[in-house]
Amino acid sequence: MEWSIQEIARKAGTTSRTLRHYGDLGLLAPSRLGSNGYRYYDQDALVRLQRILLLRELGLSLPAIKGVLEGQRDTAVALRAHLRLLEQEQARIGRQIASVRTTLHKTEEGRELMAEEVFDGFDHTAHEREVTERWGRAAYEEGDRWWRALGEEGREAFLGEHEAIARDWGSAREAGADAAGERAQEIARRHCAWLSSSSKEPSRSYVIGLGEMYVADPRFGKNYDRYGDGTAAFVRDALTIYAERRLSD
Repeated sequence: MEWSIQEIARKAGTTSRTLRHYGDLGLLAPSRLGSNGYRYYDQDALVRLQRILLLRELGLSLPAIKGVLEGQRDTAVALRAHLRLLEQEQARIGRQIASVRTTLHKTEEGRELMAEEVFDGFDHTAHEREVTERWGRAAYEEGDRWWRALGEEGREAFLGEHEAIARDWGSAREAGADAAGERAQEIARRHCAWLSSSSKEPSRSYVIGLGEMYVADPRFGKNYDRYGDGTAAFVRDALTIYAERRLSD
């Protein structure tokens, strides 16, 4: 079975122009071209488009998506990974909805609130295992103590500073700034200063590795690519240059 480009665009909630653009980038080739030049897509193409749309939802840029698709040849394995991420996100959002609903009901009824109920689904320790495996238990415990000691106002200020840096990364990329230029390197300096607010000055290898993770991991990349496709890669390049010039191991 196959579908025309118009049918696929309508069912996927996108446009024929977008699908042609994906084809031009080598992301989604039609299964065949009709004698009239129309593009047609088979089942394999549908599955590939689903993967593209899932990765876009996670905030990846189109070049990053192409890299992911080329690196994951086994479609079933890739779909299982997508499914796990979606299920984790569904569970987290479900907990947040329940938490807000409980807070609303108890507030309306004048009942006492429990902190565990109010913040269920918002706990930063959800990444405890991953941080421990990546950087060690001591790194997690140090970061956890620092985060808890900040207090509510301190945490808001910390996250707000990162948001401002992310916006500036997006603006610089959109303006065509050079990753090695003065503008990008000043943002890189601020970014590293923000990283060091939780500990000592970050090392060269840490910053370079973090930049690579911004591109490779959609959970981090979406913080930058939401300000324009390719921003996470721009951040990686600028941070790598800054680290090689300014930081030591």
